[in-house]
Amino acid sequence: MIDPLTALAFSIYENKGVYCLLLGSGVSRPAEIPTGWEVTLDLVRRVAALQGVTGEPDWAKWYKTTFGTEPGYSELLDQLASTPDERRSVLHSYIEPNEDDIAAGRKTPTRAHQAIARLVAAGHVRVIITTNFDRLIENALRENGVEPTVITSDDALKGAVPLIHSRCYVVKIHGDYLDTRIRNTDSELGAYTPGLDTMLDRIIDEHGLIVCGWSGDWDPALRTAITRAPNRRYPMFWAARGQISPVAQSLIEHRAGRVIKIEGADAFFERLEALVSAQADAQRPNPRSVELMVASAKKFLARPEFRIQLDELIGGELRRIDQDVAAGVTHLGGAWSNDYFVSAVARYEAQTEVLARIFGILGRYGTGGEFRDALDAIIKLGFREPAGGYDFLTNLRTYPAVLLFYAYGIGLLKAQRFGDLFKLFSTPINTGRDHIPTVASHLLLGRWEGMENDPWKRFMPGLEKRKTALSDHLHDLFESWTVDYLFTKGEYASLFEHFELLGALAYISLSNDKATLQAEVQNPSGLVWCPMGRAAWHGSVSRPILDSWKGDVGPLLLKAGFAHGDKDYLPLAIKSIGRLSSRLG
Repeated sequence: MIDPLTALAFSIYENKGVYCLLLGSGVSRPAEIPTGWEVTLDLVRRVAALQGVTGEPDWAKWYKTTFGTEPGYSELLDQLASTPDERRSVLHSYIEPNEDDIAAGRKTPTRAHQAIARLVAAGHVRVIITTNFDRLIENALRENGVEPTVITSDDALKGAVPLIHSRCYVVKIHGDYLDTRIRNTDSELGAYTPGLDTMLDRIIDEHGLIVCGWSGDWDPALRTAITRAPNRRYPMFWAARGQISPVAQSLIEHRAGRVIKIEGADAFFERLEALVSAQADAQRPNPRSVELMVASAKKFLARPEFRIQLDELIGGELRRIDQDVAAGVTHLGGAWSNDYFVSAVARYEAQTEVLARIFGILGRYGTGGEFRDALDAIIKLGFREPAGGYDFLTNLRTYPAVLLFYAYGIGLLKAQRFGDLFKLFSTPINTGRDHIPTVASHLLLGRWEGMENDPWKRFMPGLEKRKTALSDHLHDLFESWTVDYLFTKGEYASLFEHFELLGALAYISLSNDKATLQAEVQNPSGLVWCPMGRAAWHGSVSRPILDSWKGDVGPLLLKAGFAHGDKDYLPLAIKSIGRLSSRLG
């Protein structure tokens, strides 16, 4: 039998975003954060001390005997601190770490919190329900580049981003420690508000559950929410340290769940995250096989007698990519999830990496004989028949062509093969439409169909605030693919941005005659659009590149066909690109 932890890791990887984490106090316990009840009892002890009472074995019983009611977190805070600022001061010492705590690793996100945050950042988990009122999970998420939507009350729920549009939803069903409406007592935990119940019903109905750090003995309202869920689309996994209580066992049986025996939350989530990551790594090409194929491409390229082997190597990779694109899912049942886009991007990159590295070799070390084959491959992958489904996914089907286009083009630039580079930009590509675009106007940045509505900024983790999300993503991707074996780290950034700027120059040259461009440049408010990448916001890199066009590089560009080969057109184009760059930046 496959052990339940392995089965869970497999299910998480294959079903991105379908599991909800249900976290209890056991997850925050290693950080030495007290539970709400422990804070309540300590407040009772402090009230008693003010009355000269010490050493009681049962502070809850003492409070009820003395005041005639059960001790309540909110009531105690209201009596001890009448203003929000006073309450914050009281609670600060319980939750917020001081310098000594930080040095000792107390009251800061634990290894479990960090592993959970990595699972969220990778898109494997999107919903977290927690009974903890500390902020450790939120802090861990933010440290890993994820800004969560946090629900602590009905007020927060009413104004929250819809679940479907949130990268991570954190539901704090007991509230937040700075909100005096925190739930602690039996009556408070016995029933939730209708709004919170409705949200829990949806989450539990639509997700599998991974429970850790929660005994199930408390929170009758949460138990009721779990048992009333009508469907069991995905299973329940209950991570348990020690003996499971009868109450928890009944919940597990009701959901047909599986128990995972653990030593603690830290070890459990770290192991789970490692197993999920290992599956993602297994989908990528083996580094040794990549190195072998790249070395083979270099060997075949250097010897004319190996031309057939080189064609077979490229053809085999091209067919594999083509088959993967054809088999890609573009129409999915149910509501849209950002993870669909992230997963498709990762799949296309994994399938294209080997051939992209080879294309970099072809551009860098080729002598021209390979140009037609490389161009044909880019054109082949750059056209897809119309298909139904989500536009974000159907438009992404030509992403492998973009990757090969960049890889080959940057290699050509490194070799200063400006003639072939201009031919690459200016070759027409038949897309089945009345207007036949060039490669540059079909695959370069804002002109590429995969940039429609900019899903890269909307969906890709870490790119939400980037002004040139796709350009930044491609820059980082090719840096990992090409630095050290094809380019040095020092020259790479300049080569990447030089390639995109030359694409902008080619686009202007192919779209505007001299008279039109001159009129726009002479008009102080005139602006000629062209696809601009990260260079528009990196003046320290782009300015020296544009200056080089005015100097030694300029004649090479004109000879290659850029700027219509016209020495008077080139300064106009440079000024136009500089103006657009300053407007965008």
